[in-house]
Amino acid sequence: QVQLVESGGGLVQPGGSLKLSCAASTSIFNIGNMGWYRQAPGKQRELVAGITLGGNTNYEDSVKGRFTISGDYAKNTVYLQMNSLKPEDTGVYYCNRNGAVKVPWGQGTQVTVSS
Repeated sequence: QVQLVESGGGLVQPGGSLKLSCAASTSIFNIGNMGWYRQAPGKQRELVAGITLGGNTNYEDSVKGRFTISGDYAKNTVYLQMNSLKPEDTGVYYCNRNGAVKVPWGQGTQVTVSS
């Protein structure tokens, strides 16, 4: 079955940057449109950025202009560049299919924005 492995999280000060990676065990073309999801403490998981197989992107309002999703489909990898980080960006970040039917979730990567 498909495996997704997220990495790149860490502790960063407000205003800092991080780049997350999501490596898939199969071609992204076998999964479909992809997204990055965030689960903040005590909250439900939410989609923050999506990318289609054609490269079109969409963002949740709070991250527009700060986050950039991209894909290197030759490497079966999707990225999330996060700039101007805010404390409210804190959470566990996951990647998965951007659609109603998900593939098994990975372990996620923790992002903590704090001074």
